[in-house]
Amino acid sequence: MIMAKVIIDEHDVEIARYILDILSTQPNVFMSWGVNPETMRPCKCGIQFHVQGFKHTGLVRITLNEGADLFEVTLLSDSGEAVKTMDSVFLDTLISTVDEAVEKTDDYDKTLCDTYPFLTDPHNPDKVKPVEIVIL
Repeated sequence: MIMAKVIIDEHDVEIARYILDILSTQPNVFMSWGVNPETMRPCKCGIQFHVQGFKHTGLVRITLNEGADLFEVTLLSDSGEAVKTMDSVFLDTLISTVDEAVEKTDDYDKTLCDTYPFLTDPHNPDKVKPVEIVIL
């Protein structure tokens, strides 16, 4: 099998930064996917990184179709095999689309509490306890 070399140019890097800026608008959701920052790489028309979510562990590739102004999200196994592709993803649903595919289970609060018992609300064992965030 002959592998073609893909050349990543400055425009691809700009698109990767643009997508990363979008993902960074909701850092708590983005980081809940178990993103390994060392694996973040620009790819042709997008960005790729490794996640370790409740539903998907492997690579996530997000690319921008500039002509349509829509994104394509592809989940890949660790070996690089495409597992699932979601195309025609709008900007305002990009984060939730990836979150649903990588992390969000039907019983997400219970999954969190089972995995991370210190998050459990003592008054409701199947719910995550409320968290107060103080910004100085």
